[in-house]
Amino acid sequence: MAILNVDNIHKSFNKIRVLRGIGFSLERGEVLSMIGSSGSGKTTLLRCLNFLETPDTGRIAVSGKTLFDAADPATQHEKDKRKKRLHFGLVFQNFNLFPQYTALKNVTLAKELLAKEDRPENKNEVLQSIREEATALLDQVGLSDKMDNYPHELSGGQQQRVAIARALALHPDILCFDEPTSALDPEISGEVLLAIKDLAKRNITMIIVTHEMGFAREISNHVIFLDDGLIAEKGPPEEILGAPKTERLAAFLRAVI
Repeated sequence: MAILNVDNIHKSFNKIRVLRGIGFSLERGEVLSMIGSSGSGKTTLLRCLNFLETPDTGRIAVSGKTLFDAADPATQHEKDKRKKRLHFGLVFQNFNLFPQYTALKNVTLAKELLAKEDRPENKNEVLQSIREEATALLDQVGLSDKMDNYPHELSGGQQQRVAIARALALHPDILCFDEPTSALDPEISGEVLLAIKDLAKRNITMIIVTHEMGFAREISNHVIFLDDGLIAEKGPPEEILGAPKTERLAAFLRAVI
């Protein structure tokens, strides 16, 4: 069974059709890269998957459970959105760290708030466990010596790795990246790409919006080329990036490579 099924997603803003019937599936442990020009719908699709936007039509299911179906009002209650978002972790291109908190606190904050809502009897033990796990995650992304630093004391690459650790802390089924290196200088983007490659080796299921074609070829099981809100081509990386079937994809690759 696929871990993710996306079927016939449409999304418009002020009568502008941004997504026009997007559908695909993803198996556990696979990496899907999405490529395409600015405005092709990549970020909007990620936001729909993370329930930051509501599709106009379509269906989203994780591990066989329908999380959203435009034809079923029971799947669209606003109060359920936060729980549904826990299935997806989203790493933004501009980090979106809380500037008033240390790297460690940025990673622990969401789980601490959830624990507070649950009101566990062994509260201190739970908080200690959250802190220990966050410490291990920061170590995993190479930041064991930066846990007490604030975002302004970190480089862009370090901030993005904190954002990755923060997303992992909630144990999402699928980790999503929205152009994770676009806000970074080329000389430091490599450290973030290495961190993502390490996640792939750990069989973390990922969807990555990227303009790094070499990276997409190396890390991906599948590549989707979005064009004007449609999936224009999809397939294995060697096929999509090495032997495009359409002139539109060929022109895009010439422009970005």
